[in-house]
Amino acid sequence: MSKAHRGKGILDKPAHGRGTCARCKKDAIKVLYEQEIDGVKAQICKYCKAALKNAKNA
Repeated sequence: MSKAHRGKGILDKPAHGRGTCARCKKDAIKVLYEQEIDGVKAQICKYCKAALKNAKNA
């Protein structure tokens, strides 16, 4: 099957969704998830999103 439209939703974002994660400070990583950290909404990567989800469930 074709995968021609994969990632189409992030083409309109600045730098195609890439930037610096507000939590782990990794550079040039896809920051697609909005999360509230210390009362401020920030963009975080999928690894930090998963870590926050796992910490909440533990």
